[in-house]
Amino acid sequence: MDILAGLNPAQKEAVQQVEGPLLILAGPGSGKTRVITQRIAYLIKTTGVNPRRIMAVTFTNKAAREMKERLQKLLGQVAENISAGTFHAICARILRQDGKPLGIDPNFVIYDEDDQQSLVKQCLQDLDLDPRQYNPQKIRNAISFAKSQHLTPSGLGGQSSSHWDDIICRVYERYQEQLGQSKAVDFDDLLMKAVQLFEKHQDVLERYQSRYLHLMVDEFQDTNITQYKLIRLLGGRHRNVCVVGDPDQSIYSWRFADIRNILSFEKDYADAKVLMLEQNYRSTKNILEAASCVISINKKRKHNNLWTANTEGAPVFMIKTYNEQEEAQFVVSEILKLTGSDGIKPGGCAVMYRTNAQSRAVEEAFMRYGLKYKLIGGMKFYQRREIKDVIAYLRVLHNPFDNISLSRIIKIPGRGIGAKTLSDLTNWGRDNHLSLFAALQAVSGGGGPGFGARISAALSGLYRMLNDLIVESQQLSIVKLIDALLDKSGYRDCIRGEDDGEERWENIQELRTVAVDYDELPPGEGLSPFLEQISLVADTDEIESREDTTTLITLHQAKGLEFPVVFMVGMEEGLLPHRRSMEAGGDELEEERRLCYVGVTRAEQQVYLMHTARRSIFGASSESTPSRFLDDIPEHLVERKGLSGADEHSIGRTEQREKRWSDDDEGNNIADLLARKAQALQPPKELIVLNPGDRVRHTKFGDGQVIGIKPSGNDKEVIIAFEGSGVKKLLLSMAPLEKI
Repeated sequence: MDILAGLNPAQKEAVQQVEGPLLILAGPGSGKTRVITQRIAYLIKTTGVNPRRIMAVTFTNKAAREMKERLQKLLGQVAENISAGTFHAICARILRQDGKPLGIDPNFVIYDEDDQQSLVKQCLQDLDLDPRQYNPQKIRNAISFAKSQHLTPSGLGGQSSSHWDDIICRVYERYQEQLGQSKAVDFDDLLMKAVQLFEKHQDVLERYQSRYLHLMVDEFQDTNITQYKLIRLLGGRHRNVCVVGDPDQSIYSWRFADIRNILSFEKDYADAKVLMLEQNYRSTKNILEAASCVISINKKRKHNNLWTANTEGAPVFMIKTYNEQEEAQFVVSEILKLTGSDGIKPGGCAVMYRTNAQSRAVEEAFMRYGLKYKLIGGMKFYQRREIKDVIAYLRVLHNPFDNISLSRIIKIPGRGIGAKTLSDLTNWGRDNHLSLFAALQAVSGGGGPGFGARISAALSGLYRMLNDLIVESQQLSIVKLIDALLDKSGYRDCIRGEDDGEERWENIQELRTVAVDYDELPPGEGLSPFLEQISLVADTDEIESREDTTTLITLHQAKGLEFPVVFMVGMEEGLLPHRRSMEAGGDELEEERRLCYVGVTRAEQQVYLMHTARRSIFGASSESTPSRFLDDIPEHLVERKGLSGADEHSIGRTEQREKRWSDDDEGNNIADLLARKAQALQPPKELIVLNPGDRVRHTKFGDGQVIGIKPSGNDKEVIIAFEGSGVKKLLLSMAPLEKI
C-alpha cells in the first residue's frame, strides 16, 4: 500500500517530515485528519517506528474515534498499540496507572460540571460564605481558569489582589481538599495533575519520555497553558513534536484556550519546520473567497492563501427578514425547496447560531411544519435526571468515598431521610474527619449524631443495601449490576411511578444498552472504564448523521463538522459579533470574526447569511443592525434576497417592508408564502377532516387531542395537545397524522 498515494505536494511533505518539531498550519477542509493518520502510518510502515512509541492527541472523542477508524484501515490490528485519544482520556489513563505518588487513588471518579457546582456550594457552606453573595458558578469558573493556567491554590494566592480573589483562593483550597477526601478529580485536574506528576516525579516523566518517540497534537490552537506544559514535558526528550492547527479557527478563549500557544510555537521551538496546508477540498470558490475576506481583517493570525480546485458554485446568499420568526420560517421554506428540487437531504442542512437562545424560534418553525431536527447542546443524555441518578449509584459502588454522588442518592428514592438529616450526617462526618459513607456506616453500627429510631433504621438500611451492592459489583457484569441496584434500591418502581416515568425508564434502558459494550470484561473490571467513558462524553460526540434530520447547532459546537448547506441566522451586531466582544474590542472582537469564519467554512455547496430588521431576544425587542462581517464580503460574491425572493434593494424603506410583511389582505404574510411553497413542492394530498376534540396520532409526537384549527393559505394549521410533547402547531398537509 502506497502511504503517499492521493496526497497533494504539501500533504506529502507534512507526512514525510518526521524528525524534529513540526508546525502544520491547516486551513479548514484541507485534509488535516488524513495527514495526521497518513503520517502515523508512514512512521510505522516506512520508518519502522514501533506503534507503542507514538501518541496522538485530539480534542474530542469524535475526532479520536475517526482517527482510530482510519488507522485501523491503514494498519490493521497494529493500530491498537498507538496511544490515541483526547487530552482528558490520555491523562486519566496516566493518572490511574501512575498517579499514586501524588496520592491519587486509581479508582478515582471524575466530577462533571454539575458535581463541581454542588461541591463548590458545599465548600461555601463549610466556610460560612453566603452563596447569594458569592456566586457558585463564577467561583467554579474561576477555579477552572486557575487550573487552566496551572495555578494551585497557593499559586493563585500569590496573585491575589482583592477580596474576591481571596474568597476564590479559600474556596479553591477547600474544594481541592474535598475532592481528595472523595477520591475524585474534575476535568481540569486530569490535565493539571498529570503535569504535576511529571514535574514532581522525574522518574515517571523519564519513563513516559523514553516511551514516546513521536507526539502529535491536533487542534493545537485550542490548547491552554496546562495542556501546553504537558506537551512540552512529554516531548522534551526526543523533541519530535508535531502540532496541527489553524489560528483562524481559535474560538475557545472562554474555555481558556490560548491562541499564543500556536502563534509562538516557532519561538519555543526555534528549529521548528513550518508547513502550510492551503488547498481546501470542502467548499466552493465563492464560499471560500467570502470566508477569506472576512478573516483577512484580523491581525493575530498566520497569513495563508487558502484555495480550492472546486467550482465557483452558488453565490453567498444574504437574507434579510423582518423578525426572528420569519427568519426561521424562511429557513424551513428554503430547506423544503432544496430537498424538493435540488437533491439535498434534510440531514445535509445545518442551522447555526451564536447563542443557544436563538434556537427557540427555529425549533418552533420546524415543529410547526413537521420537519425533523436534532438540537445539539440541549439536554444531554448523560445530564438527564434519571441517568445522573443511576450513574451516582454506580459511582458510589465504585468509590464509596464519593460524597457528592452519595449526597445525591441518599434521598432517592424517598426513605424518610430529609435535607436536615443529610446536613447533620454530613457535618458530623466532617467534624470527625469521616466521609459521608463512613458516617453512614457509623450510624449503622449504633453510633453517629444520635438520630431517632426511625431515621437511624432508614440510614442503616441504606448502608446495608449499598454495602451488599458493593460486594455484587465485584461479581456481576455492568448490565446485571444496574438491574440489581434498580431493584434493591427501589429506584425502578420510583421512576416508573412518575407521570413521565415510561420515558425516563426508556432512557435508563438506553444506558443499559451502552453498558452492554463492557459486559465482555471480567466481573469487577468493567465498572471503572464504563464510568470513565461516560464522564468524558461531549455534546458533539452525540451527533448522529441522519438523512431526514436537520442539525441545529451553535457556531462553537460546529467546528470540525461540515454540511452541504449552512444557514447562519442572527448575523447582527450584538449577536455576531456578540455584544460583550463589541464592548471589549481587541482580541475578543477578533475571536468573533474567527467564529464567523468557522461558520462559513462549514458549508460545502451553499451558505445563507441571515439577519433581521427587528429581533426579540433576552426579553427585549429592538431594531437590528446587520453584522459588520457582512460588509467584508465583496458584492460580486453575494446574492441578496428578501422573503419573497425579490432583490433586497427593491424592497424599499423599512416602513414599506413592514407594510408588505404585515398586509394579510393581500396574502403576502410568511405563513401563506410558506404554505404555498410547501404545497407546490409536495404531491397533492387529501387532507383528513379534523375538528376540535378529535384524537390523533403523530409518528413522532405520539397521541394527542386537537384543540384548534385555523386556515393557512390553501392549507390548515392544526393545534394539538400531545400527551408527552406538549402543544404543537402543525400544517395539516404536511404533518404525519392519523385520526384515532
